[in-house]
Amino acid sequence: MNNQPLASSLRPKNLDEFIGQSHLVGPNKPLRLAIESKQIFSMIFWGPPGVGKTTLAKIIAKEIDAEIFELSAVSSGKDDIRKIIGKNTPSSPGLYKKILFLDEIHRFNKAQQDFLLPYVESGILTLIGATTENPSFEIISPLLSRCRVFVLNELSESEIAEVIKRATKILKTKINKSAQDWLVKMANGDARQAITMIDNAFTLYGSLTKENLENTLQNKFLRFDKKGEEHYNTISSFIKSMRASNVDAAVYYLSRMIDAGEDPKFIARRMVVFASEDIGIANSSALMLANQVFRTCETIGYPECAINLAHGVVYLAKSPKNRDAYDALRAAQADVKEFGNLPIPLNLRNAETKLMEDIGYGKGYEMYSKEDLLPDKLKGKKYFKNSKK
Repeated sequence: MNNQPLASSLRPKNLDEFIGQSHLVGPNKPLRLAIESKQIFSMIFWGPPGVGKTTLAKIIAKEIDAEIFELSAVSSGKDDIRKIIGKNTPSSPGLYKKILFLDEIHRFNKAQQDFLLPYVESGILTLIGATTENPSFEIISPLLSRCRVFVLNELSESEIAEVIKRATKILKTKINKSAQDWLVKMANGDARQAITMIDNAFTLYGSLTKENLENTLQNKFLRFDKKGEEHYNTISSFIKSMRASNVDAAVYYLSRMIDAGEDPKFIARRMVVFASEDIGIANSSALMLANQVFRTCETIGYPECAINLAHGVVYLAKSPKNRDAYDALRAAQADVKEFGNLPIPLNLRNAETKLMEDIGYGKGYEMYSKEDLLPDKLKGKKYFKNSKK
């Protein structure tokens, strides 16, 4: 093995080597077609960590002979963009584009995004932003409207297994099935996490047994950064504590996120979702309060909004819980997915023309009807169980 970090050695050089995201880079899929035709535009990659956002940006730049500048929105600002704009275009005629790859673009505030907008709009820069957050919430509308959003999915277990296979080949080592199965589950769709575990275990122990991998995970010096596994472990523990009505645990995990500098809007958004998903009709006021907390986080920010977050967390944790509305939605969505657009009963249809009226549209409709209004194939279905728990 050379002295390159394993992640660098493994990084795909072209789309044929790329693992995952076949809905974007497979044959005749949008990103592959754009790259092959060299018709590149500004875009946002939205997806969880370790699914190939940075790698895709590098492949795009290479395939279209563009110069790529990589910035992290956490540590960069307007001056860094000015420097990129001020750089002369390289003399090589093939290098005709400048790509700005902006990692964690959701960390750029409104003023920074406004500053970036004219350069994207004029084509001076082709922006490729990467985010783990919903772009609709975090990116200003004018900038978002000038970008195509591509959703990247977490890698499947078979795709993670392929990453592991390539890693062991580079390291010239082997991994048995039990160790590989354990690592696939631990990676949870995150290739970066799998690679880091392999690299650390091999460096420490020289082999990839399940025991060595488990020991590596427990080594506090090799814990993943706060935007990696710990980030998702903490938010998961936070939600589960509120779900269990355990106020003390919920406030503790909230405090950990605040101390780590977590975006307060990230926390507040999940509280808004929790208010409908887990509390629901047991206390509809919870949704109003959660939205008020989110709005407060937007307007005043840290450090003061930490108090508002704590107020909301205690209220949500202590509220009664009822998931009937959430369960009803998921059950109905499952039927929509299975049966597609089933014919709507004629009496519910709007008779906009005489012909529609003649063939029965709207006939027999009663405003406060007690009859089953579902499509024929779903008559008798009950999505909302009304458990009143």
